[in-house]
Amino acid sequence: MSLIDPRAIIDPSAVLGEGVQVGPWTLIGPDTIIGAGTVIHSHVVIRGLTTIGENNRIFQFSTIGEDTPDLKYKGEPTRLKIGDNNIIREGVTIHRGTIQDKGLTSIGSNNLLMAYVHIGHDCVVGDNCILVNNASLAGHVHVGDWAIISGYALIHQFVSIGAHSFTGAAAYLTQDLPAYVMAAGSPAEARTINVEGLKRRGFDRAAIAAIKQGFKILYRQGYGLQEAIDLLNSLAREQPAVKLLVDSVRASSRGILR
Repeated sequence: MSLIDPRAIIDPSAVLGEGVQVGPWTLIGPDTIIGAGTVIHSHVVIRGLTTIGENNRIFQFSTIGEDTPDLKYKGEPTRLKIGDNNIIREGVTIHRGTIQDKGLTSIGSNNLLMAYVHIGHDCVVGDNCILVNNASLAGHVHVGDWAIISGYALIHQFVSIGAHSFTGAAAYLTQDLPAYVMAAGSPAEARTINVEGLKRRGFDRAAIAAIKQGFKILYRQGYGLQEAIDLLNSLAREQPAVKLLVDSVRASSRGILR
């Protein structure tokens, strides 16, 4: 039995790897590359200079690699790159980049994008992230590895979401969220650290205790930002896991949620 449904529309210039499955009424446009073992269900649209890695699963009514609606976009040949082993559920939309940034939207590997998630132009999403139903990333958002963004959360353009962080349901973020931190509310506020997530990923008690102490330094003990960073650097020399928190704070360009 053919792995490509005869009702699918696939441009002759598209490159499909070994074992790719394509369902009925799916459209795969020119210059797309789809890696081996990827399964694409019915009614999916894949367009533009889009490269999709191996063993991904893309569910019905998703639109992958479409032109961005950003009014600055004038049809330039921008790109989308998606890694391996991602699950992209129903109705997800992912737009390609713009030349005002690097011309590239990038999704890593082993991510779960639940129904109706939107990832805007020039976003960078790392590995092992979960974006829950209807979470929306505006343009130029960066999401670190292992981050979880809950349903209906709205992330403002140019915001960075730190690794191992957790964004609560319907949260609205306009500033950067440091690594490990849990945020909730609209507008969002930092609440605590993502203890359960860290336990599940094998962080030991000493590392978690140090990260908790780092959170208190940053949010609860009344220090100015530079003073807090200096104290966090000292803590990181004792417990390397804290360095990720320090680095995410120092790298912030919009200012951290604080």
